[in-house]
Amino acid sequence: MAFKKLERMRDRYRELEKELYAPGAAEDPSYPARLREHGSLSKIVPAYEEYLKVHADRLEAEELLEAGDAEMAELAREELPDLKEREESLRDSVKRLVATEDGQADRDVIMEIRAGTGGTEAGLFAAELLKLYRKFCERQKLKMEILDENRGERDSLRECTALIRGRGAWRMLKYEGGGHRVQRVPETEAQGRIHTSLATVAVLPKVDPVEVSIDPSDLEISVAHAGGPGGQGVNTTDSAVRLLHKPTGIQVRCQESRSQHQNRDRAMEILRSKLFQIEQDRREQEMRDSRMTQIGSGDRSQRVRTYNFPQNRCTDHRLEGDDKNHSLERVLDGDLESILKALDGLAAAGVEEEL
Repeated sequence: MAFKKLERMRDRYRELEKELYAPGAAEDPSYPARLREHGSLSKIVPAYEEYLKVHADRLEAEELLEAGDAEMAELAREELPDLKEREESLRDSVKRLVATEDGQADRDVIMEIRAGTGGTEAGLFAAELLKLYRKFCERQKLKMEILDENRGERDSLRECTALIRGRGAWRMLKYEGGGHRVQRVPETEAQGRIHTSLATVAVLPKVDPVEVSIDPSDLEISVAHAGGPGGQGVNTTDSAVRLLHKPTGIQVRCQESRSQHQNRDRAMEILRSKLFQIEQDRREQEMRDSRMTQIGSGDRSQRVRTYNFPQNRCTDHRLEGDDKNHSLERVLDGDLESILKALDGLAAAGVEEEL
């Protein structure tokens, strides 16, 4: 295992230790973000240091085998199998921690769900995805708060933005971004034919104001009545807020509260998350920002998961073998644990090159 990235993490961990315990540190606006970063590193760095110790012990034992002292060589020969096993186990553990505790693991999440290809059926499936994530949040003791919602006919969901709060929210939900395809016979299908529809999910980490600076002159803010299904007003005041970030063209809308001020604050949170993700992706030299990579065009071919109702099967297309297919009934009930565990393993397997 190469150690450059892990050594940087250890240096950063020690730097944060000094910063967080300095006099007046808690008064700094950046304190919560640094505390969160320290929390993630506090899981990785001790495991890495334990790995280094066992790695050094294994090298020492191998040297003793070649040293010529028969008694010491025999002791080393007895210890080596256990040291090699522990070293391999710790290496895998460190890789998994780096993959899952990425400095954002305990961030809250901004989730967007949109109906894609498939008309009303796509909207009905998008509504089912929202129910799925509600159930998942309940299982994981996370709190979901709807910030903006646009319903269509038969209570289908055109689009929805939600804030998900709780320990490990980002760590658990970061894999959900992408195209989610459904295959089933719609209720309106008289001839029993299976239709394919798509909904898209985007998952963004919620960021603190100090992490993203937004120039007020870059914003165009408009206010309107927040409308509900059937033309009914959700609010009785002009409180729905729409933000346009002119440099990027990003538009955000929030109608959660009757308070225009609260809706504006929530819309700013969403905008900051989008801008933060764009900057993260720029640093990683990706071609497109994460939100657009996840959402794509809403076309059927851009998918991470397929929900096949006739076969009661949910297939995650990023996985292989026994990890690929799961019970649709359990997944729709919010049971994503086995899928997420497999995706963590897949992420850990690809980490070693980055370390």
